[in-house]
Amino acid sequence: MPDAIYREIAAAYGQAARKAPGLKARFDAADFDPASIRSLRDLSRLPVLKKEQLLALQRDNPPFGGFLAADPESLSRIYVSPGPIFEPSLSGGGGHGLEELFKAAGITVGDLILNTWSYHLVPAGLLFDEAARAVGATVIPGGTGNRELQAQIIVETGVTAVCASTAFFLTLADAVIETYGRNAWKVRSAFLGGEMGDWMAKRRRIEADYGVTTWAAYATADLGLVAYEDDGEGYVVHPNHVVQICDPISGEPLAAGETGEIVVTARDANWPMIRFGTGDSSFALESDGDGRVTRLSALQGRVGAAVKVREIFVYPRAIEEVVIATPGVRAAQAVVTCENDRDTVRLLLVAEPGADRIMAQTRAIEAFATSARIRADGVEFIDILEENASLIVNKKDA
Repeated sequence: MPDAIYREIAAAYGQAARKAPGLKARFDAADFDPASIRSLRDLSRLPVLKKEQLLALQRDNPPFGGFLAADPESLSRIYVSPGPIFEPSLSGGGGHGLEELFKAAGITVGDLILNTWSYHLVPAGLLFDEAARAVGATVIPGGTGNRELQAQIIVETGVTAVCASTAFFLTLADAVIETYGRNAWKVRSAFLGGEMGDWMAKRRRIEADYGVTTWAAYATADLGLVAYEDDGEGYVVHPNHVVQICDPISGEPLAAGETGEIVVTARDANWPMIRFGTGDSSFALESDGDGRVTRLSALQGRVGAAVKVREIFVYPRAIEEVVIATPGVRAAQAVVTCENDRDTVRLLLVAEPGADRIMAQTRAIEAFATSARIRADGVEFIDILEENASLIVNKKDA
């Protein structure tokens, strides 16, 4: 099967280069022949294309930088990401793989989904809509805002699942309970968008407080669905993509278990994203025999958000793990300094009233060592952290 995948990629990108001058120029600059792709090692000879590079290419040659390998008449939509970066959506694209998330969550005919994602410029609203309908569910296109009206809709129509940002989901759930009482809240599933801070810990609290199961996927406007949650750890990679974990500077593939940039090659070359650097960091939980990642860890943060401590990159996700693993702790922050030419990291913990601080200190140190692969130099309890405070503060150069 792996050999067949790379033969497919070789053929698809060879054809794409004949249609997309921007892609051909990229291959020529790297002295790279897509026909030579027979393995992941062959594919890895092509330098990673960063999102910033794609933006620059599109500015020089709008709107797609010469990368569209499909007929313009086949475009159904053009999405616009911050930058702006233009991403084409082709006819018949459906939910771009996002229906796999709904299948994993058991969403099917009879489910009624309130979709609160925006339908303007960005793809989230439409992709969730198309994916939900692909599995037979009924969709209410709520969009953003209208808290009271959408709370009424949830109650009076019998919504069973909500697609929303974490913050707006909480707003809607609280509105239903405040106005109609807790018995009126019948939602079983919540498909939530990620956010900065202790998002995974917040999801666990949401599940406990509102009686829902939360789900998430890793998708980008450039690629559609890359990976999604199922019953296993992390995210299972969609078979439409070849995923690698690479050094964010050199682009070289990293060893199993090392954290680096998520680099994706789409097997559909109509929009030829080959060795595309997403800017997000993760590590491989599972890989096949040639190193192609089949299961990703939870995202560790954006490339550049990590702080190097004693030659180890510490990502924001490590601090989330401290909160999740430490009973009685509601928030945490790591502060990195340099003392006597040695990097030190201290954990700041915000404890619940009455929490066992001795046990919390022990658990926090253990959780940090497991997730960050270095040991914290100390723990301090503080009263409060500002909302959306950075999970890692680098004071080494202060």
